Amino acid sequence: MEITNVSDYQEIAKQKLPKMVYDYYASGAEDQWTLHENRFAFTKILFRPRILIDVSKIDMTTTVLGFKISMPIMIAPTAMQKMAHPEGEYATARAASAAGTIMTLSSWATSSVEEVASTGPGIRFFQLYVYKDRNVVAQLVRRAERAGFKAIALTVDTPRLGRREADIKNRFTLPPFLTLKNFEGLDLGKMDKADDSGLASYVAGQIDRSLSWKDVKWLQTITKLPILVKGVLTAEDTRIAIQAGAAGIIVSNHGARQLDYVPATIMALEEVVKAAQGRVPVFLDGGVRRGTDVFKALALGASGIFIGRPVVFSLAAEGEAGVRKVLSMLREEFELTMALSGCRSLKEITRDHIVTEWDSPHPRPAPRL
Repeated sequence: MEITNVSDYQEIAKQKLPKMVYDYYASGAEDQWTLHENRFAFTKILFRPRILIDVSKIDMTTTVLGFKISMPIMIAPTAMQKMAHPEGEYATARAASAAGTIMTLSSWATSSVEEVASTGPGIRFFQLYVYKDRNVVAQLVRRAERAGFKAIALTVDTPRLGRREADIKNRFTLPPFLTLKNFEGLDLGKMDKADDSGLASYVAGQIDRSLSWKDVKWLQTITKLPILVKGVLTAEDTRIAIQAGAAGIIVSNHGARQLDYVPATIMALEEVVKAAQGRVPVFLDGGVRRGTDVFKALALGASGIFIGRPVVFSLAAEGEAGVRKVLSMLREEFELTMALSGCRSLKEITRDHIVTEWDSPHPRPAPRL
């Protein structure tokens, strides 16, 4: 099969991976309405391209928290990547570094912060779940800092795990030959089998449901790293996050794996951007499969986007080469979209380059594919 776009990798991953693993990566919560909407919502945004502009030179570089990257396309945290490929997070880290962009490592990675750091240079963020035992959290944050990670992405939408019915049906658990490497020495690296989802049982046992805004302040007392708040969908929480000292906001619905019937992230983005008022950067996580999606997110005010599932699917299909290809395809598509829209740099991408279904007058709704 000739791969011509990012979504092609999902079909290959489905054929290659055990059902339990594929379903874990691919599925969403409950009815999976938000899972489908994360993609479909992009079809409600159309372009208003500008013509006869010299686009012989296009600059996609940008700066995130002071770090220069080659494009506004970064890698989101996705757990347990060695289920997809034996090289797991090592391969993803090398691919991100080669592409000149940022990789975010999951707390629940199957490679530790130290192992990922050992793959060579690269700008890396660390995604954090807050465990009931705060000593575990403090230890983990300090290890990430020592390993050269540049920011903490604090996940705030998971006091309990969403109801992922595919995982319940499959009795999902981490394969016995793998561990959650960051917790290996703390007797928290293994996941027991359960009557439903092993991950849901693990979360219920370990993750702190009492997490609140005061903990964002507490984190700032144990690390000098900037803290991105990941999982914001409303203007109200945006304002509180900024007051609490967040260095940035990641608009995310956890890949539609937590609360079903929340809006697609692209639909929630503009509300968050307006509330942030330029005080901190706002990033989009969820549903991006095309360079056109990247452009739409930036036109709505995002400073950059994160991709998750395309990474694990391409990793399953072709290892490091697959992740490199996904980043390269998105980059090329995004560059083409910029050229055909008449934009030579990211700052030239404006809200005037798009029209959405919620603007007035309404465009004709895009057909459901």
